[in-house]
This record gives sequence, structure tokens and C-alpha cells, in this order.
Amino acid sequence: MHIEITIPVYNEERDLPPSIEKLHAFLRETTTFTSSIVIADNASTDRTWQIAQELERRFPNVRALHIPQKGRGLALRTVWSQSRADIVSYMDVDLSTNLKFFPLLVHGISIGYDVAIGSRILQASQTTRSLKREVVSRCYNLLVKSLFFSRFSDAQCGFKAVRRSVAQQLLRRIENDHWFFDTELLLLAEKHGFRIFEVPVEWIEDLDSRVKIFRTALEDVRGLLRMRLKGFKQRLGDPPHA
Repeated sequence: MHIEITIPVYNEERDLPPSIEKLHAFLRETTTFTSSIVIADNASTDRTWQIAQELERRFPNVRALHIPQKGRGLALRTVWSQSRADIVSYMDVDLSTNLKFFPLLVHGISIGYDVAIGSRILQASQTTRSLKREVVSRCYNLLVKSLFFSRFSDAQCGFKAVRRSVAQQLLRRIENDHWFFDTELLLLAEKHGFRIFEVPVEWIEDLDSRVKIFRTALEDVRGLLRMRLKGFKQRLGDPPHA
């Protein structure tokens, strides 16, 4: 299998080089699958795009893609819709999730699951994060379960893999191009009968993260209410996302 890993970035000129070096070294030692990395630059205003191009020239399995609008969901939509890999995936540039768990995501897909996600909430997981982030995350995931009776435990962990054929079906249904993209992907996958594999992870909060916790939480709640009110009336065969 060939696995494509997308790294969405916005103004990450400091963290991008060491993260790509670390990820490249990890993947080079992995023999169970082949892989490539796509750095998806979301309209950065610092030197992120120039650095991404330098990394593309330096590593043969790295590709740099510039997207002129912001939005993590937009970055994933753009890269995944163009991909020819067997499995599409993504992880956050800070590599907050220990890379040793990535092969478990791939394993989940290889044994028949359609989506594989890291979960910071499973009992076996080990997380290091602020009380504020812990409370917001747990409350949000509880809200997801309360509204949709979902079975997955962690909608927001930036560590996911999807069978490409499944991703292409779901992308046309996903409306959000920002942080809610992850939750919408999982809710739609579950609604349409795709199997979700959860992996416990080791996760350490990046204190320099670009994520605005409360702003993101508000966007996510609005997305949940939108989906709840729509009642999942759309089918996978309906007209695609505009």
C-alpha cells in the first residue's frame, strides 16, 4: 500500500523543517508500506511556503502545495481529492502525537476498516495538555455523542487516515473547510456505514499552537447544530459539494 500524509501548515516557518525531517526519518525506517508527504501551505504570510519548497527539493518523497486560502479542511480536501494513494492521511505539523502510532492507523485500514483515527480519550492513551484544553475537548466530544449517539471517542485529534475511495465519497458531502472538517468527516462516515478504527495515542500539547481553542470550539458547535438540524438527509449519491 502507498500512504500519503498531508501536513497542513499556516505560518509554521519554525516548526516545519524539524518536523518534516523527523517524519521523513521515521517513514524511511518503515518497511510495511510506502509513503509520501504533502506539505499543504494555507496562505502563510511568513517564509513557510519558501521553506516548503526547499524541503520538496531536499527530500524525494516530499511535495509542496500552495493553497491561497486558509482552512485546514480546505487543505485536506484539496490534497485528498487529487491523491492517487491507497490511503490518505494527515497529522499536525507539531507532531503532537507520537509517530510510533502511525503504523497502527495503516494497520486498521489494512484489516478492513475505512477510517482510522487517533484518540486521546481512550483509557490506554497518555496525554499531556492544559486543564483548559482538556475540559474543552472532553465537553465537545460529549456534546457530539449526546447529539448524534456517535461511537467514536475523539473527533478532533489531528491524526487520521482514510481509505482513498472512501475519502472521495465523503468529501463531496463535507461542507466545512476549517476545523469542523474532522468531525463532519467522522459523523458522515459513521452515518453511511463506514467502519472507524480508533487507536490510543501518546499526545503532548504544543504550547505554540496556532489553534484558538474557544474560537474553534464555537465553530465546531455551530457545525454540530447545522448537521443536527439538517438531519443527515443527504446521501452519498447526491450532487457533490460546490
